[in-house]
Amino acid sequence: MQNFISFFEIPTIDFNRAKAFYQSILDIQIDEMPMDDTLMGLFPNDGENVSGAIIKGNGYTPSKEGVIIYLNGGDDLNIILAKIEPNGGKVTMEKTEIGPEMGFYAKFLDSEGNAIALMSNN
Repeated sequence: MQNFISFFEIPTIDFNRAKAFYQSILDIQIDEMPMDDTLMGLFPNDGENVSGAIIKGNGYTPSKEGVIIYLNGGDDLNIILAKIEPNGGKVTMEKTEIGPEMGFYAKFLDSEGNAIALMSNN
């Protein structure tokens, strides 16, 4: 089945703070890509799976309301959850089982105030 999501953008107020936050909690490298008056920080992408970016520009306002993006939480959500508050975010829902053999999820506010979630099988 084809993915219905092709790309996501996470709004930022302080681009450098958001970049440091996501690089630290996800153990990834975010590459910067300026586009006119907008600055994007691209999440790693293998060219086959959905990816996204943090973004700063006119019309991009962080929010804890609206659409929630579920990021891959890896093997254990608690590894990422432990890094959220020391890096300026706030855990709003601890690791919670979805259902038998359906995996786990958790929610947090990022350094910019966006509501984001994590999901994993374990």
